[in-house]
Amino acid sequence: MRNLLNFLLKYNYWFLFLLLEVTSFVLLFRFNRYPSSVFFTSSNAAVGHIYGISGGIKSYFHLRSVNSELLDRNVMLEQRLIALEKELTMQGMDSTHLSSLERLAPDDYRVYKAMVIKNSLNLRDNYITLDKGTADGLRPEMGVVDACGVVGIVYKTSPHFSLVISLLNSKSSLSCKIAGSGYFGYLKWEGGDSRYAYLKDLPRHAQFNLGDTVVTSGYSTVFPDGVMVGTVDDMQDSHDGLSYLLKIKLATDFGKVSAVRVIERVGQEEQRSLEQQK
Repeated sequence: MRNLLNFLLKYNYWFLFLLLEVTSFVLLFRFNRYPSSVFFTSSNAAVGHIYGISGGIKSYFHLRSVNSELLDRNVMLEQRLIALEKELTMQGMDSTHLSSLERLAPDDYRVYKAMVIKNSLNLRDNYITLDKGTADGLRPEMGVVDACGVVGIVYKTSPHFSLVISLLNSKSSLSCKIAGSGYFGYLKWEGGDSRYAYLKDLPRHAQFNLGDTVVTSGYSTVFPDGVMVGTVDDMQDSHDGLSYLLKIKLATDFGKVSAVRVIERVGQEEQRSLEQQK
């Protein structure tokens, strides 16, 4: 107590000065309209600016949950569209044919949502890591797509993560065809530009034009028929001269792939087991 009294007595002039300053500012802003209005306007502007920054930060960290909700709604709307198209077909009515994931019948395919947590573009063999695994229903040999087109195939899984072989991988070989025709080949990435791959072994008698759409052929247990892959950007003869080599501009932008869907084909294991018995 004595030390406190000594401290107050030693610095009493400073405390008196601060008290008088506070009293002066209170009297100034309370009984003078102009300084009072300037003070409150400035303080409100400062507080509003702080609240704006705080709200922006909260909104940024809230984007992940918003994206997840939007993906849920997209899956729900796709299922409703499929059911409607199925009903129109049963009634003998014509419906628009879409070469996309929205055509998948719920009885034949299951769709799981996932987010990309790691990706690469500049390697010879690029892989993508997803935030879902066997605990969420994912397993190897499932197809992976985003809103634009094919992304890759699930390669390995753990309880909570999955490793995907991207289309930008030397091990990737995807059976594709020109939309609206039965001519098919297989898609390979030759390295370099992540925007392009090559459709090989397309028969010489196949008919197509630059800009034509390339989709999955359906000749595999992974992807159904008609999922978007890309468009024909250029063409040339293959080395053997017996087929075409088409340069395909990929529909998926692998530089910013984020939200994806994983396709499970019902009966996939049974078909693969039968084919392995050959």
